Amino acid sequence: MRVAVTSAASVLVAVAVACAPALRSTAVRPLTGAEIAHLWQEPADLEARDLFHGAGGVEHVPPPGVAWRFKSVDTTGFSRGYDVVGPDGRDWDVKLGVEAQTEVLASRILWAVGYHQPPTYFVIQWRLQDAPGIDASHPQPSARFRADVAGMKSAGEWSWEENPFVGTRPFQGLLVLNLLLSNWDLKGTNNRLYESVDVTEGAPQRWFVVRDLGATFGKSRGYFPGTRNNPRDYERQEFITGVRNGYVQFAYSGRHKRLLERITPADAVWICERLDRLTDRQWNDAFRAAGYVEDARVRILTTLERHITQGLALADRPAAGASTP
Repeated sequence: MRVAVTSAASVLVAVAVACAPALRSTAVRPLTGAEIAHLWQEPADLEARDLFHGAGGVEHVPPPGVAWRFKSVDTTGFSRGYDVVGPDGRDWDVKLGVEAQTEVLASRILWAVGYHQPPTYFVIQWRLQDAPGIDASHPQPSARFRADVAGMKSAGEWSWEENPFVGTRPFQGLLVLNLLLSNWDLKGTNNRLYESVDVTEGAPQRWFVVRDLGATFGKSRGYFPGTRNNPRDYERQEFITGVRNGYVQFAYSGRHKRLLERITPADAVWICERLDRLTDRQWNDAFRAAGYVEDARVRILTTLERHITQGLALADRPAAGASTP
């Protein structure tokens, strides 16, 4: 029976991969630096970035000791949560459960190397008021708090398969980075497009964001959902298995293999070089921001460092193609 189930799962994965759409750039000409900046900007302050407070900085840290006003229950996705309002009237999305830590940690890492992220924080204890059946004096469990992006509004999802950045080095690097973090849930519904709220002249500012990062730091399991926030599984999740015909081969067994078919060694080196510039203090601050205990921090960080070293080792490997800048 075990063999039959495994075989069936393999067939389902093969069918899903075969039916997946090919990657296609929606750009009609080579992108300018300003257009690439909608996805990624080279962080001139990379080694000095504050990975404890992240993209939102210290000014947006959720205030301690306050009660958050209940708006609604969020039942979408793997983790349940709430939409709440802070004491200043600002809306926050709250995620409970095992993904709360991974989303904060992964968000810190993406933002550190230049990818846009909303303000995201890990709150160990908090209170919820005006919620049906919940005592406002009773502390709630630890959660991920995510704020709206100041001056920006959500404008829907964006697709991995069709977007202006397909084939560019930052897009390829983003795919490699998600694999390095063992993000097995690479679906478009986890991506969010933000646009400027007020546009007086010219085109609106746009951010292409990989926002739902909870399915990280675990292990992919083919057609079935992988694990998340599991240091033991993450240690066992391989990253790069080799280079074939000039393209990197990854130890990824999820549903989105089509995305990874044309990643060159140079693409992997490009993102790993930026990760390698982060200091020990920055790495430790990122784990501290996500509330990780010491054993989990050491195990995950050791695996991250091994994966980065593996990516850097591809520097001398020949590539079949080249990515645009």
